[in-house]
Amino acid sequence: MTRPVRVLVVDDDALVRAGLRMILGRAPGIDVVGEAADGAEVPAAVDACAPDVVLMDIRMPRVDGLAATERLRARPAPPEIIVLTTFDADEYVLRALRAGASGFLLKDTPPAEILRAVTRVAAGEPILSPSVTRRLIAHLDDPGGGARRHHARAVLDRLSPREREVADAVGRGSSNAEIGAELFMGVATVKMHVSRILTKLDLNNRTQLAILVHDAA
Repeated sequence: MTRPVRVLVVDDDALVRAGLRMILGRAPGIDVVGEAADGAEVPAAVDACAPDVVLMDIRMPRVDGLAATERLRARPAPPEIIVLTTFDADEYVLRALRAGASGFLLKDTPPAEILRAVTRVAAGEPILSPSVTRRLIAHLDDPGGGARRHHARAVLDRLSPREREVADAVGRGSSNAEIGAELFMGVATVKMHVSRILTKLDLNNRTQLAILVHDAA
């Protein structure tokens, strides 16, 4: 029997935490193992509860979800993180995705989609497609674009020409099947290339890769 997905809920609004606990607690295969009211409480809560997935509010009074995400992702074997926001074009969301969050959810997301997102992220699947990432990026100003572009290009230069082709296709939002058709390779080979690229560039998921490719453009 597969053990339940362990979830930690982090939000400074007690009503939001209660609502998420109610939604998640009713689902078979999901176990809410703890709560935190601020990013400052997250490290201790993760140590105590050992969650698989953290639902992380972005805007909190002492330590925001961005800083908490960065600190968690810097740990060995960190939990997956889904950031929560009331806005779909929030600069903090993009920064959290750069830090390694697996995706984001709006706080008014239907319960069934929240459950699906938690399950997918626990299985290692990012819930934010590169096309959504691009739309989010398009809504935001990037005052540090020049320095970020230089850094992204230097990082991508580590790739072989074939790996760079695959990375660019991921950045365009192409699926593995679409990449395979475009570059004349099997889906299994595409997956192997993507996995190798993420390892070589020390990235957590395809979303981070898509953002990196966008930064380099």
